[in-house]
Amino acid sequence: METAGEEESMDVQGAAAAEEPSCSGHRTALHKPVWALLEEAAQMKTEGNAFYREKNIRSAIRRYHCALLVLRGLDSDVMSSMKGLGPETPTLTPEQEALLRNTQVDCYNNLAACLLQKQNVDYSRVQEYSLRVLQWRPGDVKALYRAGVATLELGDAQTAKQYLTQACREQPNDANVRKHLQRAEEKLNRELQKEKAMYRGMFSPGLKTSSGEEINQTNRGDN
Repeated sequence: METAGEEESMDVQGAAAAEEPSCSGHRTALHKPVWALLEEAAQMKTEGNAFYREKNIRSAIRRYHCALLVLRGLDSDVMSSMKGLGPETPTLTPEQEALLRNTQVDCYNNLAACLLQKQNVDYSRVQEYSLRVLQWRPGDVKALYRAGVATLELGDAQTAKQYLTQACREQPNDANVRKHLQRAEEKLNRELQKEKAMYRGMFSPGLKTSSGEEINQTNRGDN
């Protein structure tokens, strides 16, 4: 599994939108045959993978973004919410539908990996893209790992542990998964200890005045 090291799968609309990529030719995409559009998007994804291997993260993000823009006009799930605002979505064969979804999943997965390589990581976007992958491919280990890392960084250790535990079941020997799972468990343990300490303070048998004199609240009267 390519987690923090050789991650070669990634995404696009929101995160890449921040990069302001220009996708020349995508405006004429609807005039092309379906297979030509699918092949064009797959080629853009391949180019994005090459940029990623070269550590050219900005260009990789642009290529994934462009691929997703090409595929957007073919995706009935996207276009159904825009009925009447544009041309009808073409009907895809099962093979075309599978290629469309696989390319989308790879692009979103890979964009999440790209964002994790940036100096200032937008974990909310990494989480968003990883969860989108998991909607289409629930057992995707890379998406589970990245969703876990992002969710942990966003402060939800309990949910992060669920993602990372599932990833660990699939890849029990992956050091990166184990490391972040341990981080989630340690954070949950710290939170539990704080909670216990808080309850001990709330339900202690007595309170002390500012002078240090203990007041037994249960036996105190108003005489």
